[in-house]
Amino acid sequence: MKRHWFSSVLWFCAPFAVLLVLWAVLVPYFDVNPRLFPHLISVVRAGVEGIQDGTLIQHIGASLLRVAVGTVLALLVAIPMGVAMGISPVVSAFLTPLFRFFSVLAGIAWIPIATLWFGYGFGAITFVIFNAVFFIVTYNTLLGVSTIPLHVRNAAASLGASRWAMLTEVLLPGALPNIVTGIRTGLGFAWRGLIAAEMIATNAGLGYMLFVARDYYKTEVIVLGMVIIGVLWLMLDRLLLAPIERSTIERWGMVQRA
Repeated sequence: MKRHWFSSVLWFCAPFAVLLVLWAVLVPYFDVNPRLFPHLISVVRAGVEGIQDGTLIQHIGASLLRVAVGTVLALLVAIPMGVAMGISPVVSAFLTPLFRFFSVLAGIAWIPIATLWFGYGFGAITFVIFNAVFFIVTYNTLLGVSTIPLHVRNAAASLGASRWAMLTEVLLPGALPNIVTGIRTGLGFAWRGLIAAEMIATNAGLGYMLFVARDYYKTEVIVLGMVIIGVLWLMLDRLLLAPIERSTIERWGMVQRA
């Protein structure tokens, strides 16, 4: 098992290693202007300097905090809303057109009005992240609840299950694989919306770091920020979200654990 895991990690990292080698070789070979694209060493040096003076840690911490707060708030509203839509055809029929309309606008499209409502700062960016996660998780929760077979619900009801027991022991466990998939997808959109919002609506965060570096032609900082954004998302997705989704599907879904 450990050997298989290690080989999977190596195979996953192989294309990135090739990309780094090409970067380290081709940029100096063609003598690329650092204002257009930096050398690998310059990016590494910028990362070390950012860690030493604390600015890089500050930007990363600000971005992760906003994602966490916006996502938690979205889940607290989205999951009950999705369950309500899943168990009530009237609620679903009434709200579905609105969700289809606003799902297209979720995320980046809310940045201008979010800054008018909440100003430039934490509130506006959190609102953008909330929108990016809320509609996707709500829809996936609705999908999960609505796909639970009716005979399963009837069996629970015939055995005397209360409303609370029906919710916690039938509906939520049955919808959980879809909910986790929705969280994983929604966080991907939230991460992109976060970076875009930070370029406009704040003075801290990875998006802000990229935006300021552009004004001073610090391409090494821009590329460093891009690398960190990608690495953080890969770590979040592969080390946290993907295992949770896989274990949830194996526990509650139709996939058997190997």
